[in-house]
Amino acid sequence: MSSPELLLQVLRTQMRAAGVTYKVLAERISMSESSVKRMFGQQDMSLSRLAQICKAASIPMEDVLRGAADATPQSDSLTLPQEKSMLANPHLLLMAICCLGHWTLEQVLETYDLTEPECIMLLAELDRLGLIELKPLNRYRLRVSNAFRWLPDGPVQQFFREHAVDDYFSGSFNGAGETLLCLPARLSQPSALELVGRIQQLAGELARLHQGDRRLAPTERDGFTLLVGFRSWEFAAFTALRRTAPSK
Repeated sequence: MSSPELLLQVLRTQMRAAGVTYKVLAERISMSESSVKRMFGQQDMSLSRLAQICKAASIPMEDVLRGAADATPQSDSLTLPQEKSMLANPHLLLMAICCLGHWTLEQVLETYDLTEPECIMLLAELDRLGLIELKPLNRYRLRVSNAFRWLPDGPVQQFFREHAVDDYFSGSFNGAGETLLCLPARLSQPSALELVGRIQQLAGELARLHQGDRRLAPTERDGFTLLVGFRSWEFAAFTALRRTAPSK
């Protein structure tokens, strides 16, 4: 699907949600209903016309543009060389995580001891690596999907395992909106696969909430991290207590 098709598809979806039909829109922009239908059907719409329609339908134009950008097919992961490059500079990984959280340059500067030139260089490097598309005024658009994940057992995941897991689990997990569960179970392979599917749905729900809350002010949001693991495993100290099979 081309960009114009995608843009108009998002616009039509938001018009339906707002209860604005072609007939209603035609009345508001002083056109015939047939002309409006033809305009949408031929995908012949200037930027000024798009702005006029959004205003007439009371739909923020930035929501349409953002919706089209979010719907554009994107990669769910980086390549092995890209991840290796990400770890070459610790500041680069920090900036990558900030971008995945949709931080602005101003928020990064307010939070971390980095200069503006340093941040701009990091953004440019992330653009080169394909994580973001750097835009004017140091804004950016993610080139990866909401389902993005680091490569399984890749360089970044190994880095987190070595340096971040202990720090993550050192917390008490009793704050507002926090929880920690460790639930053992004996499952069949089909049941285990079913649960993996449910976990993937949970990741999608997290992405949806993250996307929706981007409209809130920065002061209304906080940084949360969902760390989920599911594998066939037994604590080594418990394994050592298992009965040995009797010798024949």
